[in-house]
Amino acid sequence: MSASGQLRPVINLNSCEGKGVCAHLCPQQVFEVRQLTAAERGPLSLAGKLRSLLHSGRQAIAVRAADCIGCGRCVAECPEEAIRLVPAD
Repeated sequence: MSASGQLRPVINLNSCEGKGVCAHLCPQQVFEVRQLTAAERGPLSLAGKLRSLLHSGRQAIAVRAADCIGCGRCVAECPEEAIRLVPAD
């Protein structure tokens, strides 16, 4: 586990199905599941856009990425394997 702010979660929105496992288990409440904005949907692949439609446009977003402590629970438990931890900028 790293100190807060050393790692940040990156979500592959083309893979995320918005099940919210990450939001429920994150000890730092880094994630929320919400409907994507038009700007967030724009760069999705065709498959990602279709997946988003199937789930009412709801996906996980790392709204407090700077609070991530790098525990890796989100990465390990994401059913779509849509989350990875990367060094914070």
